[in-house]
Amino acid sequence: MSTLDAVLTRIDRDLDQSLERLFALLRISSISTDPAYAKDCQKAAEYVAADLRSIGFDAGVRPTAGHPVVVGKSNGSAAQNGPKVLFYGHYDVQPVDPLDLWKTPPFEPRIEELPGGRKIIVARGACDDKGQAMTFIEACRAFKAVTGTLPLDVTVMIEGEEECGSRNLPAFVEKNAAELKRDLALVCDTAMWNAETPSVTTSLRGLVYEDVKVTCADRDLHSGLFGGAAQNPIRVLAKILAAIHDDNGRVTIPNFYDGVEELPPDILADLKSLNLTAEEFLGQVGLKYSSGEKGRLVLEQTTTRPTAEFNGIVGGYTGEGAKTVIPGQASAKVSFRLVGRQDPEKIRDAFRQFVRERIPQDCKVEFGNFGLAPPLQLSFTNPALDKARTALAEEWGKKAVTVGAGGSIPIVADFKSKLGMDSLMVGFALDDDRVHSPNEKFDLTCFHKGIRSWARILAALSGS
Repeated sequence: MSTLDAVLTRIDRDLDQSLERLFALLRISSISTDPAYAKDCQKAAEYVAADLRSIGFDAGVRPTAGHPVVVGKSNGSAAQNGPKVLFYGHYDVQPVDPLDLWKTPPFEPRIEELPGGRKIIVARGACDDKGQAMTFIEACRAFKAVTGTLPLDVTVMIEGEEECGSRNLPAFVEKNAAELKRDLALVCDTAMWNAETPSVTTSLRGLVYEDVKVTCADRDLHSGLFGGAAQNPIRVLAKILAAIHDDNGRVTIPNFYDGVEELPPDILADLKSLNLTAEEFLGQVGLKYSSGEKGRLVLEQTTTRPTAEFNGIVGGYTGEGAKTVIPGQASAKVSFRLVGRQDPEKIRDAFRQFVRERIPQDCKVEFGNFGLAPPLQLSFTNPALDKARTALAEEWGKKAVTVGAGGSIPIVADFKSKLGMDSLMVGFALDDDRVHSPNEKFDLTCFHKGIRSWARILAALSGS
């Protein structure tokens, strides 16, 4: 029996004990956004640190201006071959509201069997991210139990503020850059393509979120007296917003696509092979036709291409009944999802210039910003990616696809910009895990095979 086979056997044998350790963490109500749960966040951090120490890590709870960060280092308890890695996860969870929609208390984890025999772990944090983070820790535990050492030099960083914006983590990373900078970051906070198909996330979209306010008259006007002569800010704003897209769904802001690159042919072929249609993807929300860039796959539109979306528009009278006014002011919230090497500040400035050039003489415009976050595109040529895909295919029996994520994990961009590290993002969440919702769950199979997957990835990265 090879070392890896012995480790996988140990994982299978110890699954019940792995669940017990996960359940102990799930019982801690570490809701980071609510100050009332600050002690629970501290308790969760201490639990994770103690658990890491139990398998030989030099681990401690590090203070920040908010909730603490757990850092554990394998130091002398790891082999020196292969890359030095930093594993990232988070112990904090979302609030549980509305509580009355939970079938059982959210911090009393349980195993539920669904029709057909499928078993799931139900609790707040079961998937996001306690269960996923524990898949990596349990894989390390199995290696230590079988070989007495880890196959790689591993540093673990588990934070406590991901669900409220990771406000204090960038400063922590920057302050401790010398300690945290490794050859590669490993992240387990993403999803599989489906219950049978593993995936590696290779890109995260960035974000520019703007508020634009157009003012014309100095008050709301009687539409009978002033209509036809006075500028209407709703019409002005609607015309500008409508001009942002052409008939092919492309954004018309000058230089918007600077830094946007095409996918490599083999990666695009992988996406095509998934056969996701607009009708299938949009059918779940009552739609069937894509409104994105023509000639692009739905998966390109939602993960690897930039977007401009209007998130809200307000102006004039919006109450019950009728009020015949021309409003003095109208506003809109506009967000851009960025990819590749798009620069958030340049996109913000280009958008503002686009609007200013279309404002009539009698009107003025003001802008506000809710956030700027750069996109992240990981290298398709990183050898760690191929090794991880091979390891995942061996565990799941299907080729691991590489996909982009439509959203963002801001700290992963910081790993690249501040520490110079690429990240390997491998997760085991499913679309029906009800993340952030009542009755959050994590498939027992995903937890079990997630542990086995990390064992295979660690072995593959170490060359063993």
